[in-house]
Amino acid sequence: MKTSPELLLRVQMHERQQNLQAIAAQLKTELIGIDDVIDRVTGAVRAWYVMPQLITRPVIVCLWGLTGTGKTQLTRRLAQLLGFYDRFVEVQMDGFSQNGDSYGASTISGTLESAGLVEGAPGILVLDEFQRYRTVSSRGEDSKVERYQDVWALLSDGKLPPALSELHSIERKLADALYDAERAEEDDAQERRKKQKMRYKIDAWDAQALKRSLKLDAPLLDIMQWSNDYIHQLLVQFRSSQQSWETDYSKLLVFVCGNLDEMYSETASRVEDCDTDADIFHRLTSRLSLIDVKRALAERFKPEQIARLGNQHVIYPSFSRSTYEQLIAMTVHNYVQGIEANCGLRFVIGPDVLAQIYQNAVFPTQGTRPLFSSVHTILSSALVDAALWALEQGAQAGQPLQVQMAAGAAQLQVQLALPDAPAPLQQCFAVPLDLNKVKQRTSADFRALLAVHEAGHGLVYALLFGRTPQELKINIATFEGGYNSFTELQATSKRNMLDMVCVGLAGRAAERHVFGQEACTTGAEQDILQTTADAARYLRHLGFGARLSRTDVAQEPGDNTNTEVAATNAGIEALLQAQMLRAQDLLVQHNALLMAMTSLLLREGLISPAAMAQLCAAHGQVVQASAAQIPDAAEQKWVLEPYADMLAKHDQRPQIA
Repeated sequence: MKTSPELLLRVQMHERQQNLQAIAAQLKTELIGIDDVIDRVTGAVRAWYVMPQLITRPVIVCLWGLTGTGKTQLTRRLAQLLGFYDRFVEVQMDGFSQNGDSYGASTISGTLESAGLVEGAPGILVLDEFQRYRTVSSRGEDSKVERYQDVWALLSDGKLPPALSELHSIERKLADALYDAERAEEDDAQERRKKQKMRYKIDAWDAQALKRSLKLDAPLLDIMQWSNDYIHQLLVQFRSSQQSWETDYSKLLVFVCGNLDEMYSETASRVEDCDTDADIFHRLTSRLSLIDVKRALAERFKPEQIARLGNQHVIYPSFSRSTYEQLIAMTVHNYVQGIEANCGLRFVIGPDVLAQIYQNAVFPTQGTRPLFSSVHTILSSALVDAALWALEQGAQAGQPLQVQMAAGAAQLQVQLALPDAPAPLQQCFAVPLDLNKVKQRTSADFRALLAVHEAGHGLVYALLFGRTPQELKINIATFEGGYNSFTELQATSKRNMLDMVCVGLAGRAAERHVFGQEACTTGAEQDILQTTADAARYLRHLGFGARLSRTDVAQEPGDNTNTEVAATNAGIEALLQAQMLRAQDLLVQHNALLMAMTSLLLREGLISPAAMAQLCAAHGQVVQASAAQIPDAAEQKWVLEPYADMLAKHDQRPQIA
């Protein structure tokens, strides 16, 4: 009994569908923290993989993310699991391709041919570092691009035209050879022999160009032996033929990968590298959308080129804290397993060691690469020395050695329990915790000043907005100071603006309240600059004061503004003075809570949202802990004023005839 083609197709589709689901599950076990990305990518390639016969143009999937988030790793591993690694080509669009030493590597068509991809058959192409292949300069001018100029044709419909420029070059050489041959007839025998030695002979580069463009089957060595007349005949036939000479790569799966720094610049600049809270940065980068991608691409490419990239853009958010913790645990586990395999000793790494690795290895804006190198730097020498010590003490293969941080020192304390020893043996080994050293460089006096100043900002914000700051820190590695970061306002009301001016002045108010007027420092200079600008905008630009008109300095003759700027100067000062007094009153009223926050900052170097909410509750203040991760994707920004309730109440008011 024969099986119908329809049944065979259905079975094949079902098997591939099941295989793709298994591949997605496998990828999630290997690549930590990008489950959503994996789901989107496998969903994007489903039709290409399950029913390739339906594909008539390349399937393009764009992967954008910060460095070290696993874009290239995902494409390579996916190609392996799909069984396409023998039909997998990776091109570095900055000019350093894996096929960079091959003939025709300056073109995509030449690179694909050199890699052995079969025309008209499915394959996988990765265009990596695509952001460096810019066609528009930073000043908006056209950039000259010499390599891979045929990439846009490939992305359009997968049909690549022959390299006519290469054929023109061959024709020109043939014409020169023909001219020399005609001139040689008029020369004497000696001159003819001399020109015969100098006549054009096709080289390997030209032979490769002919083979690719004319789709010849002959080996390169044979083509190089062909006469000039025969090559000329082939070119004439090519010019006159109606046959399609295009190369068909329409069934390719194309991954476009890159780092669009413009897309992340706003979120990455809010705080610096290692001082960024991973969860908050993860939430900020999770907000990025297709619109952000298109806007960033417009800084580098022409509109028609952006259109050829399609709309399948997958954005990698930065990693969350839990993801980094998983990566650290996995990396450390693999590291100690390697030690056990080599010397038989089994190190058991304590959670306090993992926490210190996190504190000294995680740079959320730089992905995983600093983490992996830091794990090696922190553990390598110490564990090697510890293994040697343990063996000298008589440790046996398979015996566990407990590892934890030594109290008050940058040292690993290793504990070895021997059968005959009355108590476990202990030894400490120094470890390089460089960021800890930097964060603890400040004196006790300066830390006290920072703690009071930042606690003032954080407390007033919590009291006025009913929500804790997202971050409140004084242990900073990248600058000598501290900072608060607050939840964004999607819509800013008049009340919100005054409250934020009050929050901005609360650091100076806290210094004055605790240390006195004469001991206030210059640390509030940036706060005063910002609150002055906010107060001026409040009165001059937003019409929240007595004047409704836009008050500004005219830049052009046709500017329609109220230019009486001086009239608002007194109002700006009065507004700032009022908010300073307001901040002071709040701090005096809640002095016990201010001191509790200051003590916690001095002890821990930071106050988490949960810890601050608990601290406020203990002092009779109910505030909401700002969420570092928002589970509801739709709730990405906070609107602090209850406008929906206000509208409902307004709608229920009796109407006056």
